[in-house]
Amino acid sequence: MAHMHFDVAVVGGGMVGATAALGLAKQGKRVAIVEGYRPKPFEHTQDLDIRISAISKSSVDLLEQLGAWPHIQNKRVFPYSGLETWELEKCCTRFEAADLDLALLGYMVENRVLQLGIWEALSEYSNVTFYCPDSLVSIKTNEQGKLLELSSGDALSASLVVGADGANSKVRQIAGIGVTAWDYRQDCMLINVDTDCLDTDVTWQWFTPSGPRSYLPMGEGKGCLVWYDSPQRIKQLAQLNEAELQAEIQRCFPTRVGNVTVKERASFPLKRRHAQHYCKEGVVLVGDAAHTINPLAGQGVNLGFKDVTALLTTLSDSDYSLNNLHQYQQLRKTDNLIMQTAMDVFYVGFSNNLGPVKVLRNVGLKLADSAGPLKHQALKYALGL
Repeated sequence: MAHMHFDVAVVGGGMVGATAALGLAKQGKRVAIVEGYRPKPFEHTQDLDIRISAISKSSVDLLEQLGAWPHIQNKRVFPYSGLETWELEKCCTRFEAADLDLALLGYMVENRVLQLGIWEALSEYSNVTFYCPDSLVSIKTNEQGKLLELSSGDALSASLVVGADGANSKVRQIAGIGVTAWDYRQDCMLINVDTDCLDTDVTWQWFTPSGPRSYLPMGEGKGCLVWYDSPQRIKQLAQLNEAELQAEIQRCFPTRVGNVTVKERASFPLKRRHAQHYCKEGVVLVGDAAHTINPLAGQGVNLGFKDVTALLTTLSDSDYSLNNLHQYQQLRKTDNLIMQTAMDVFYVGFSNNLGPVKVLRNVGLKLADSAGPLKHQALKYALGL
């Protein structure tokens, strides 16, 4: 039976997968996207999505190069120019865009807005075919490369399969790629609020003995609170009504959060995963399919966009051989591991409430604030510059 053949089949049309597909289409490749859900249309009157990403300058640059950023920016984005982190108020580290002669550090953007904008850019390419709504059932090897069988009964072949189907990647499982993983024994609650907080372009994070409390500015009068705590505590918070949760926020967050009204909430466990390999013959992984990270520094999707940049460079000459895919793995695996490890060190360092350790980490934060070139270099690395 004849099947449509593509140069690349991207399984997973979320933010990272859709961006990979867009870049590959821009290179002139025939691309298929397999995705379970089409992003919903956007209206400015819609409530904020509970899933939000802090998009760094390097990620914005990539989306601009691929023609997606204008589609995103004309919907709803929230710029921020400052970042603060502390445990004791007098030992605060502050990062400002002006330190690097930048106008902004990045943007807070709803995930669905990002995905929709990228899909709109994809719609301009006649060499892109969507299999949506649909999902992957199997991948087999054939004379054309890989045969993908889908739940709808459709099938397609491709010279290369890109697994961009998230932390529980089916592509990774079918390819037989193992993962190194562990549970942080913490959960995270996201809470969208109306607020009179004055930090409209500054994001901050306060470390407490039970976990960080963070604030993401979402424009005038709106924000997203991020509450890290034990699974038992987050489960207890999830069972509170809005008035009770608001009272807990006022009690457990810094006063600078202001008066809040809870609009929406969601919670999830924190887990770390890293694929033991990023590629096998005819298969390559990007984004959460390859790695997940503690969200302390908001680097998850930005690492995924870095994966895309490296993959586009690697595949620019349409060499889908395993030797060439190893070049992509060399470009990305160590960098992702360094960022994962840095977040783990941060997490462990601030989870310890021993007196001497607490003194040392606060001294470290204070010194970091006046570290000059080292501080600027750390900021540049986080921004992907």
